[in-house]
Amino acid sequence: MKIICLGNYPPRQCGIATFTENLLDSIVTAAKKENTPLEIEVIAMDNIAESYPYPSIVSQTIQDNNMDSYIQTASYINTSGAEILLVQHEYGIFGGESGVLLISLLRRVTIPIVTTLHTVLQNPGFHQKEILKKIAELSSRIVIMNRIAIGFLTDIYDVPEEKIIRIEHGVPDFEAFANQLVYKPIELENRKVMLTFGLIGRSKGIETVIRAMPDIVTNHPEVLYVVLGKTHPNVLRYAGEEYREFLQKLVITLNVSNNVLFMNQYASELELMSLLKAADIYITPYINKAQITSGTLSYAVSGGCAVFSTPYWHAEELLANGRGIFFDFGNFLQLAESINYHLDHPEEMKSIQNKAFQYGLNITWPKTGLAYLDAFEKVSHTISSSNPKIKKTYPAIDFSHLIRLTMPQGLLQHAHGSVPSFRHGYSLDDNARAMLVVLKAWEIEKKPIYLELIYSYFSNMIFMKQKDGSFKNFLSFSHLTFEDDFSDDTFGRTIWALGSMIRFLPNDSLFQTAHEIFHESLSQIEKLQYARGYANCIFGLYEYAKRFPDQERFISLIMKLADILCLRFKQHQRKNWYWFEDAITYDNGLLPAALYKAYELTRKKEYLEVANQSRIFLEGKCFIKPWLSLVGNHKWLRFDTDYDLFAQQPIDTLSMVLMYESALDATKDELFIGKMFKSFDWFFGENDMGIMLYDDETKGCNDGIEATNINRNQGAESMIAYLLSRLIIDRYL
Repeated sequence: MKIICLGNYPPRQCGIATFTENLLDSIVTAAKKENTPLEIEVIAMDNIAESYPYPSIVSQTIQDNNMDSYIQTASYINTSGAEILLVQHEYGIFGGESGVLLISLLRRVTIPIVTTLHTVLQNPGFHQKEILKKIAELSSRIVIMNRIAIGFLTDIYDVPEEKIIRIEHGVPDFEAFANQLVYKPIELENRKVMLTFGLIGRSKGIETVIRAMPDIVTNHPEVLYVVLGKTHPNVLRYAGEEYREFLQKLVITLNVSNNVLFMNQYASELELMSLLKAADIYITPYINKAQITSGTLSYAVSGGCAVFSTPYWHAEELLANGRGIFFDFGNFLQLAESINYHLDHPEEMKSIQNKAFQYGLNITWPKTGLAYLDAFEKVSHTISSSNPKIKKTYPAIDFSHLIRLTMPQGLLQHAHGSVPSFRHGYSLDDNARAMLVVLKAWEIEKKPIYLELIYSYFSNMIFMKQKDGSFKNFLSFSHLTFEDDFSDDTFGRTIWALGSMIRFLPNDSLFQTAHEIFHESLSQIEKLQYARGYANCIFGLYEYAKRFPDQERFISLIMKLADILCLRFKQHQRKNWYWFEDAITYDNGLLPAALYKAYELTRKKEYLEVANQSRIFLEGKCFIKPWLSLVGNHKWLRFDTDYDLFAQQPIDTLSMVLMYESALDATKDELFIGKMFKSFDWFFGENDMGIMLYDDETKGCNDGIEATNINRNQGAESMIAYLLSRLIIDRYL
């Protein structure tokens, strides 16, 4: 069996690196004991340009913020002969927002994945939650070290319990190494030693112990508190030695310099074990309850120390049943009182030490290695069912966020996060498209709120109409319009909305007003210059013709606009380029979609031919991967040039859904249903980031995919794109 392990590895100095080294050593030992052929290599995460001087077990490295590095590594894993990928997961060691770039590797790996989670958050942010859900989905097994994490994973992250394995944090076998534990600094001779070790940072709460020292020293002047460990590299990078210096000043201020020793070093495994055996008391004064795993705590318990700890999650489980003593977060007086009591009652402290040591014998590294080896064996024998196909389900249609963005004057353009932003006011573009959403929802169910929204968006459309039948687009929150030139997009989207209103409005009063404005605006079609303006107008005219099929004038107008689109296609067509313009930009699927609509009404074969050619060409650009991969708006796709993958926007996904719906309606070919759903799944993580855009907390839709994160603003266009897509696919669920 060949295993590849992905994570940090020494000489990189961090807890994950140390854990990974010890874990792999224990797995190798277990394999030898079980006579299991085993080969292990490591792919190490690099956070520095020049890399670390790794040992030979490290075969590859990944630059943490380089997506291409993850993708290339996935290809290497798939051809390496490895049977299992073991991932050590901590949000901070992978690149992108909350380590999102890891997904680009995991989703491409074709062998079973076993993931060890070092952090499971009870109150995760959006990225943290969606990333962990995706990791769990892609993994055959999830390993956690604490029982409480099982509940978090099942209740918060929707992980099936049968996928979860609990393997406690491994610890050294102190009995096996007893003769080698010789390291004891001279400063510890004839002292009662209290110890805290690990990489130093403010979250450790070491000042709580130092503040307890005066009361402890008054009763037990022989006590020495040893703080072992270097400052955490991330802390050092951004704050230097500020925290250590603060602690050192506090020691001087409290006049306990003879009773506190800072050992600013990275101890080897044997040095650490020796110090733990030399210590009487171990203290973990962490300030955050939400710590699911602490390797230092596990080591201290196995070393037979009397552990005093704040009640964070891992401590509550590991120190249960009399294996340790708790004190409240930040309560140095309580800590001092408890330590003094136990130093005065050594028999009670000895009982705690014995219970801790006996428990530690059950979680030694050799036992941990065997547990992992057993997990690998089970996974390797169930490859065929490790990633079962799951029928897609989607959240119910929910207008909460659209309503949140809607004022009596219309739909606000932007949001800061999910909070409506007044600063940018309104755009007719958004209000017209929001009308399409509400009308389609009204078709499904006649809810009173939909009628209220119709009135709000319609009032905005009326206000933005000019005497000549054109429309302004932007309206400030103080109701000032901006003098802007004629916009093809704005005009076309408004005509589409008006045509849909004429077809679907719920009462005659609204119908008559929409009908009047629609006819007053038709003269402005002559001003159109760009393909999307023509396409949007075709949709509006299509809806009108569906209401009044006997009015040949509108069929003729549709054909006129469709003919222009076909002409544009022929003008720009060349070898390997079958498009209406010299670039693929935004809202692209709308163009073939409009021709499918024109074909549906007229049955003119040219429209179908150009629609099919342009659709197939667009698919060749957007479906080069197993998921929808849109053209980013940082740099458009032009003939024979590279383009940017990011930023990708929901409006482009909507246009793909519209394209397939239009193709289906025009041709009745049910193959387009699958492609429609494949496009819609972009909103739910089937995209280049592997993270969903829909926010199930706010019921909004995030504004797009950036190079290293999801844009967390939830503006009107994104909400419209999601809701309209969701309403379209609803009839096929």
